[in-house]
Amino acid sequence: MRTIKVEQLTLEAYKPFGTYANLINPTDEKLGSKPVEFFRDQLQIDVNSNNMFSYSCCRVEKRPMIIDILEYHSKCGEVVLPLDNDILLQVAPATGNNDPLPLDKMRVFFVPKGTAITIKPGVWHWGPFTPNDQPANILINLPERTYANDCIVVNLEEKDFITIEA
Repeated sequence: MRTIKVEQLTLEAYKPFGTYANLINPTDEKLGSKPVEFFRDQLQIDVNSNNMFSYSCCRVEKRPMIIDILEYHSKCGEVVLPLDNDILLQVAPATGNNDPLPLDKMRVFFVPKGTAITIKPGVWHWGPFTPNDQPANILINLPERTYANDCIVVNLEEKDFITIEA
């Protein structure tokens, strides 16, 4: 079984998979001043859809740090926002429909709570991991019913499992 280490989240390291913005402690350009500041356009995602934009919750609890399942959405990106705990997010580059999974290019990023992160269309990912004993409630933004209409899920064979070294 292969092992990969968790990486700190930086714009350069995460650029192949998407982008992110710290929404709790923003430092971006803003309109207004205290007591009302508006930090505009911090994060954009192409949802390529005329559907409604949906907000869902994904709750992850402590589980073995083993990547054994992956998914991607070919027609839209995804926004992931850990609300109450940090998370570890696994990603691998987008591939063509018949290409082998890029397991040798899998990366895992530490995402602090309050940091919204995008996942580009086609990028392989799955439910994040919690780095501690506490559950993480994660806001997920996708076009309505993406989970039913644009979600390719692959269960890895045991020989392809990847262990995350936190």
